[in-house]
Amino acid sequence: MEQLYKIGITHGDFNSISYEVIMKALSDPKMMEVCTPIVYGMAKTASYYRKILDMNEFTFQFIKNVQQATPKKPNLINLNDEELKITPGESSEIAGKKAELALKTACNDLKNNLIDAIVTAPVNKFNMQSQSFNFAGHTEFFSAQFNAKETMMIMVSELLKVGFVTNHTAINETGKLINTELVLRKIKILNDSLMKDFLCTHPKIAVLAFNPHAGDKGLFGKEEKEILEPAINQAFEKNINAFGPFPADGFFASGQYAQFDAVLAMYHDQGMIPFKLLAHEGGVNFTAGLPIVRTSPAHGTAYDIAGKNIASPDAMRNAIYWAIDIVNNRKAIS
Repeated sequence: MEQLYKIGITHGDFNSISYEVIMKALSDPKMMEVCTPIVYGMAKTASYYRKILDMNEFTFQFIKNVQQATPKKPNLINLNDEELKITPGESSEIAGKKAELALKTACNDLKNNLIDAIVTAPVNKFNMQSQSFNFAGHTEFFSAQFNAKETMMIMVSELLKVGFVTNHTAINETGKLINTELVLRKIKILNDSLMKDFLCTHPKIAVLAFNPHAGDKGLFGKEEKEILEPAINQAFEKNINAFGPFPADGFFASGQYAQFDAVLAMYHDQGMIPFKLLAHEGGVNFTAGLPIVRTSPAHGTAYDIAGKNIASPDAMRNAIYWAIDIVNNRKAIS
């Protein structure tokens, strides 16, 4: 019998849509045919959502550690037995603490090779901040945990992949951070990931401009001429197929993205807005440059619909599938 990958799934913010999308994704019997899912969460919270979501036919196998995981069933490592106040749609300090606990427990199992990949449910970056957790997001947390100096957030769907030069950065700070060396490094990370994680041969990368109309020959900024074009030229000299810089609006509106294997955006919203519009509810966030495989659904806590039984599990399901595919792809070339 083929050994299924053990995919760890952190429960995220328990007042968000995380339990809903996890349970809906794992209720698909096809999921048990491709992996052994192991949720890092809380039994009582799972039971609460099972009841209010009217998912009486869905059950977790409650376990104490990964070694007890049962194939062909959704497993949940119970991290908490105390009674907690669950308030769907509201941020709370305890929700942040339990999200941190799940994340660090799963990360420890990942370091010890007890699970094959990790899928992170959405968290509230604000309520997680504390003396023991001071990261801007999952990407920064995993980069620190695995001492990975060069990582990249890549948004993934069947239609397109979008990497970012800067991640969670204030827009007025972005221009100060971007330079030719950084852009060149990001092009290389994206290129390497496309080959290793997605098995693209000779990938084509589109680099987006920083300014409107790609600076319009310097009228709206000189970053294109002084920073981006030199980085693209140097990438080409290293046999990386990088092109641009392309004005972002026309690039996406014209469908030009379909001609490339991936797009490199300069900042968060430049790439995230068109990606989410095109990927709809099925987009996935992947952290490239890590020695381990980490994915997540490309949506947030969605407090406004938490507990209402209307959240789509598509992104969570796809995050699990992509995690399995990337583990397979890395093994194929190792």
